[in-house]
Amino acid sequence: QVQLVESGGGSVQAGGFLRLSCAASSYVYGSRCMAWFRQVPNKDRAFVSGIEADGTTSYSDSVKGRFTISRDDARKTVYLQMNSLNSEDTAMYYCAARWGSYCYQRSANFHYWGQGTQVTVSA
Repeated sequence: QVQLVESGGGSVQAGGFLRLSCAASSYVYGSRCMAWFRQVPNKDRAFVSGIEADGTTSYSDSVKGRFTISRDDARKTVYLQMNSLNSEDTAMYYCAARWGSYCYQRSANFHYWGQGTQVTVSA
């Protein structure tokens, strides 16, 4: 049973933008925290942004001011608007969800994962 499905990845030039979407099943969307992580080859998954049920958001320092996370509870969907993209944003982006009110920034604290969507930023 698929719980989280990401979409919206692709290739873009530096300075461009993309919007990622994560559609969740009802069961998973009941989780308190929804988040985005990203991973490049040979590196651990890194926290990008998270949003709690009350709308509280958090961001990694590397994306703060450029990325915006939001959630649409009616659609059970979480979005990541990514602006001013640069080559260091190139990665596989994963949607994640956890039970609990706090958005930890460690992947080990998350219980559900999507299959990932690739973002490639060219110079």
